[in-house]
Amino acid sequence: MDKEQEMLCRVLGSVAVQMRGSMGNIQAALERLVPDELPAGSAAEKNAAILTQSYYRLLRIIDNLSTAPILTEETTIESGDADIVEWLEHLISQARPLVEGQGLTLTFRCAEDYHRVAMHREMMERLLWNLLSNAIKFTDPGGRIDVSLAFRAGLVLLTVADTGCGIPQDMMDTVYDRYMHPERMDPLPHGLGLGLALCRRIAEGHGGRFLLTSRENEGTTVTVALPDDRLGAGLVVEEPMIPSGGFHEALVGLSDALSYRAFLRGRQDL
Repeated sequence: MDKEQEMLCRVLGSVAVQMRGSMGNIQAALERLVPDELPAGSAAEKNAAILTQSYYRLLRIIDNLSTAPILTEETTIESGDADIVEWLEHLISQARPLVEGQGLTLTFRCAEDYHRVAMHREMMERLLWNLLSNAIKFTDPGGRIDVSLAFRAGLVLLTVADTGCGIPQDMMDTVYDRYMHPERMDPLPHGLGLGLALCRRIAEGHGGRFLLTSRENEGTTVTVALPDDRLGAGLVVEEPMIPSGGFHEALVGLSDALSYRAFLRGRQDL
């Protein structure tokens, strides 16, 4: 990473700190201004959903901005032992109704019911939401997103594959630094172009690899290969991350890929 990119990533992290404080005030104002119950199908209900979605999208941007400084580092990400099967099943169960609401099918396959591995839960969740968000955005209704988890040759293999539009070959050379090429950004809501760069760094920070293959009009497959290591039974095990404010994790993580209907008041208990 050159000096310009390093400076950009550090500035982005500072911007996130400034934004997070203002977002708390916005949340409090929204709760006071928007009634708990709105007439179903009304313009007020739709507008409230759009406001909520916009707020969640900003939270997602702030989360990615907060993580951006790790792009300038080469250190190992601190981990704790956790059951990766249970962790992933929990996240997929949250995401499935939202994905199905977009007219897509989300599947999860794993041959084992239990498998402990050293990982940083919050970073790995950021990775998963970024991969699923991309898959949703670029897969038309009627398509599929398949998530699988496998263990072989001393590796944990987490794969996310979609049947979407794929990545054109002339775009592959900037797929990990899209944030440095605004002229190549996807149509709105395209985010900041940090997603895949963060995913790769999170994988590498765990001592693993990030593998991406894509064909235009045929879909994209990403495999995260992590060492199948454990730190030891005597070490403190990470507790599941509880999002600040009790936010629905999947709604924040996938907010830029969902329609406003996912944020209608009647769906907030998903």
